Amino acid sequence: MKQSVETSNARRGEAAVDAALPADASSAQYAQWHGPAAGFAINGKFASQRITGVQRVGYELAMAFQRLFPEDAELPVLIPVNARSDVVLPKAKMVGRWLKGSLWEQLALPFAAGGRTLLSLCNMGPLFVRRQVVMMHDVAIYDLPENYSWKYRLWYRFALSLLKRNARHIVTVSEFSKTRIMERLGVDASRISVVWNGVDHFEKITPDTAILSRLNLQNDGYVLAVGSLSVGKNLSRIVAAMERLSDRHDWKFVVVGGCDLRVFNPRAKASYDVSQNIIAAGFVSDGELRALYENAACFVFPSLYEGFGLPPLEAMSCGCPVIVSREASLPEVCGDAAMYCDAHSVDDIADKVRQMMEDAALRETWRERGRKHARGFRWERSARQLLDVLERELADRPAFMAPVPGSEQKSIS
Repeated sequence: MKQSVETSNARRGEAAVDAALPADASSAQYAQWHGPAAGFAINGKFASQRITGVQRVGYELAMAFQRLFPEDAELPVLIPVNARSDVVLPKAKMVGRWLKGSLWEQLALPFAAGGRTLLSLCNMGPLFVRRQVVMMHDVAIYDLPENYSWKYRLWYRFALSLLKRNARHIVTVSEFSKTRIMERLGVDASRISVVWNGVDHFEKITPDTAILSRLNLQNDGYVLAVGSLSVGKNLSRIVAAMERLSDRHDWKFVVVGGCDLRVFNPRAKASYDVSQNIIAAGFVSDGELRALYENAACFVFPSLYEGFGLPPLEAMSCGCPVIVSREASLPEVCGDAAMYCDAHSVDDIADKVRQMMEDAALRETWRERGRKHARGFRWERSARQLLDVLERELADRPAFMAPVPGSEQKSIS
C-alpha cells in the first residue's frame, strides 16, 4: 500500500510539471515566449567552490537557464576573483577586486547586480537584496542541527530569518523541502515554488574504469554506497548491514566519500578494522563515480534526510539498481523506480541488499525502471520550470514581460 502511495505522489508531481510546460517547445521558442534576459543576473559564488551537492545544482541550472535565451542575451553569471579555473561558465563576469566567500556575496555582489533580479541558486544570497529569487534546498540547519557547529548554525539561522522576508520569492527542490521551509521558517506556501533537479549532466561524463582495477572490483560483484559524516546519511546502519552480510557472503561493499568507516562500526575497538570486504574509496572524480555506478550490482542509499536526493538518480541514469529509504524527499523523487527499505532497520537494509544481490533478473528489472525514470529529470526541464516561476512571480516587471521583437507573446498557463 505504501509503495502505491509513493508512486501516486511522484506521478502527480510529474503531471503538474508537465501540465505547466509545452511538450513540443524548443529552447528558442521558449525564450521567445518569455522575453529578453536582460533583467537577470546569476549569483556565481558556487564557481569558487568544489562542484558537488548544491554547487552542482547551481552550476547545471545556471547553464541550462542561460541556454533558454538567445546567445546575444545579456544574462551574466557574477563570479568572485577566486573562481575556480576549471569551472567553465559562459557569460561569466568577475566582480569585486579582493573580497571572497560570504563577504563577496554580501558586499560586492549586490552592487554588481545593479537593478537586475538576482538568482541565488545555492541556499544563500545577499541578505538585504529584495530583487532576488533564492533557491533553498533544505532546512537541515534546523532539522539536523547536530551536523553543524554552533557558529555555523547561528549564522545560517540569522541569514535565513532575513532572506525569508527580503527575497522576492523562494524556490526549492521538492515538495518535502517546501513543507519543511513552511514549517521551520513560517513562509506561506504561495511564496515557495518547487523546481526539481536534473541528472542528465552525468551523460556527459566519461567513465574512468581504472578505479575498478585499483579497488579490485568486478562488474556486478559489489554494492555501492555514499559515505558522509552527516547524521542524515545513516552511514552507521549502512556499515552495520554490510558487516552482517560480509560475514556470510564474499560480496564487496564500496563506500564513496570522506569518512573513517571505523567510526561507524558498531563492533569497533582500538585494534579492530572493518571487514576486508568493505572498501573505503574516499573521494572520487566524476568519471570514477560513473564507472562505479555502471558496474555495481546495486546502489544502497537508506538516507534519513534529503532535500532532493541526487545520488539515486545518478545511479539510475547509469543503469545501477537502487535501494533507498522511504524518508524525506526520496519517495517523491524515486517514485516506483527504486526498491525501498526501512532506514531505521539494519535487518531490513541488509535483507533488501541480499535480495538484490542474489537475483540477477530482479537487478535487471530495477535497471530498466531506473533508466526510464532518470530520463525524466533534465536540466532544461528544470530551467523551464524556473523560468515559468519567474514569469508568474515577477509578472509586474515590464522588462521581464516584454516580448522579443518580432515574436508573438503566448501563454503557457
